[in-house]
Amino acid sequence: MDPIIHIVDDDQSFRTAVGRLLSASGYSISLYASGEEFLAQLPASAPGCILLDLDMPGLSGLALQDKLAEMAPLLPIVFLTGHGDVKASVQAMKAGADDFLEKPATGETLLDAIAHALHRAASRRDELDRIHASRRRLESLTPREFEVLRLIVRGKLNKQIAHDLGTSERTVKAHRHNLMEKIGARSLAETVSIAERLGLVDSSEDHPRP
Repeated sequence: MDPIIHIVDDDQSFRTAVGRLLSASGYSISLYASGEEFLAQLPASAPGCILLDLDMPGLSGLALQDKLAEMAPLLPIVFLTGHGDVKASVQAMKAGADDFLEKPATGETLLDAIAHALHRAASRRDELDRIHASRRRLESLTPREFEVLRLIVRGKLNKQIAHDLGTSERTVKAHRHNLMEKIGARSLAETVSIAERLGLVDSSEDHPRP
């Protein structure tokens, strides 16, 4: 699905000019005169990027950013301002904005910012997809396989795991082989990395299966 560039700015001439530039550059665009209008037509999960004016009547750019952090966290934001407000730019970047440009930004600067924002957003989506896939695979583990995984992440050897679980080392090896196959891990290090990245195993305390 092609990304859509959402231009949110109360200046109609600016919206039109930027819209023409982006259309000519091959982007699909959607124009909004206010933050409220954008929220009323908030896109579902389609990829894209928001070009957001900082200072608008009604819902300001920063206020809209706060709302979008919960409603559309994967939609990257590039702020545009004619005021060069350093404090606001710092606040926006800390809150997760991808870029902060002063008007009038050149076409090249604008296109570069959009391209970078879309690339970073795609990377975030890919990482989330990998995490969700890993979670689904982890949920396929049996209770005993998950126990073995928990002990592996704690750094225990097969012999120690067998002792802790009251079973044989051969059985532990079988469980380890099965769980690694289920989660798609090709090595012990990758097994540990997957479990820790998902935050499903904490070496300081026992956790239930996900």
